[in-house]
Amino acid sequence: MARNFRCSSDTVAKTADGLLRGFFLDGLYIFQGIKYADAKRFQAPRPVEPWEGIREATNYGYICPVANEPMPTGELLIPHRFWPSNEHCQYLNIWTPSLEKGAKKPVIVWLHGGGYSSGSSIEQVAYEGDALAEFADAVVVTLNHRLNILGFLDMSSFGEQYRNSVNAGMADIVEALRWVKRNIAAFSGDPENVTLIGQSGGGGKISTLLQTPAAEGLFHKAILMSGIFEGGEAQPVDHREYVLEMMKALDIRPEEPEKLEKVPYDVLMRAFNKVALKKLREEKKLINWGPVANDWYLGDPMKVGFSDYAKTVPTIAGTVIAEFTGFGPGGAAPDRASGLRILEKTYGDKTEELVKRFEAAYPGKDILLLSKLDVGARRATTRYIEEKARVSSAPAYLYVFALDFDVDGPRPAWHCADIPFVFHNAARVPCCNIAGVSDRLEGEVAGAVAAFARTGDPNHGEMAEWPAYEDGKKATMIFDRSTRAGENYDRELIEELHALAPAGDMLGMAVRMLEAAEREEGGEWIY
Repeated sequence: MARNFRCSSDTVAKTADGLLRGFFLDGLYIFQGIKYADAKRFQAPRPVEPWEGIREATNYGYICPVANEPMPTGELLIPHRFWPSNEHCQYLNIWTPSLEKGAKKPVIVWLHGGGYSSGSSIEQVAYEGDALAEFADAVVVTLNHRLNILGFLDMSSFGEQYRNSVNAGMADIVEALRWVKRNIAAFSGDPENVTLIGQSGGGGKISTLLQTPAAEGLFHKAILMSGIFEGGEAQPVDHREYVLEMMKALDIRPEEPEKLEKVPYDVLMRAFNKVALKKLREEKKLINWGPVANDWYLGDPMKVGFSDYAKTVPTIAGTVIAEFTGFGPGGAAPDRASGLRILEKTYGDKTEELVKRFEAAYPGKDILLLSKLDVGARRATTRYIEEKARVSSAPAYLYVFALDFDVDGPRPAWHCADIPFVFHNAARVPCCNIAGVSDRLEGEVAGAVAAFARTGDPNHGEMAEWPAYEDGKKATMIFDRSTRAGENYDRELIEELHALAPAGDMLGMAVRMLEAAEREEGGEWIY
């Protein structure tokens, strides 16, 4: 059966800068590859120049180049898409049910994962925004921005034009939000009702935006998915040392930093990787790409306190039950006694007590999941929401996505496993199709996103009540085969597991990606 498609004069939107032609497909207007900003390398973004006539917005724009070529792996768990890259990657995409100006539909802006070094707005199959726009009757926006050396290298000591280069990737996102503020009404969106949602690095970016004065008023609600970790911040490193060694390798004099702007990206990145590996091996130093506090970004709220604006923003944050340990093999113990013997090899005489706590927190789950429980992200996210709830006038909500998937036996939810349910895209990811479970759970999760985007409260009629997190009721919504709200239900278990085996340093992933960049066959993209 033919789908309902149009691409004509009635699929044109009038923005502040000029006309854009998208297309209509099965009830949605879709605009792809809208340029929202321009920028010179290492410098601040600037709005696009107005244009005459109609610009086509019918194909995705460039994604940001990445440090290493992706090696196909894990596609069953996280299906990917790849696309041409270019450092001039400031593009966004829009899905909307209407082009009626004044309709004031809620706006949902997605920030992709991949840390601050990789990823794109279309990199996961589950990022496609059509199903969520239709389900939530909302305007869905996804965007690309500068990453890695292009977005987060500190060149400030080489000239005023580079004063905020260490946060250039974040400045791109702020410019995208300014574009949304100016133009989203032309796509039926309400510029005064914008919800940010991001996973992994995308969640971290939202935490950063909550601490960025330039972003105040450009968004009004926030959802952080698996974006807060322990051990995720590098020790302060002098980027100038790296830049000077790179310049020496590239035969560029220190007084000619502008020449770095013209070095092809691949050559620039190879030069950086050689310097970075040398410093890592000889001096144990590492640049972990990401924002750095300065007069533009206030810093980590758990160290410097939440900004006054952050305190007014309703916020949801949560994790998946196994995060990175979920990528390992699935399977269940043959019987409980066998499971206990296996766990005793790790936990010794603490096993019985830990299993008792685990079974109380997660009744019905195989006890071997105890050894895969995420500790770092869960503990850090709980503390983040606890502190935000304590100091804020706006509500804060906490969740854990605890679903077991039928992949080589029961496999606990891995990093990114919840994304298809958020986007109402479970049908697009084969392993997310679980008879009698997926449709209900997808409705609960995407329904919570839709309700929160409308009102700042995730509760809706198809789900158990989700209380806000507060001192008197430390509630966590547990999304699972049977969704329920728990009250401080796993805090002691997580703290005890952390005491026995503290969460691994997230910098290890940065090290592995750096080493992978030197391999001819590329490296895994695990997000």
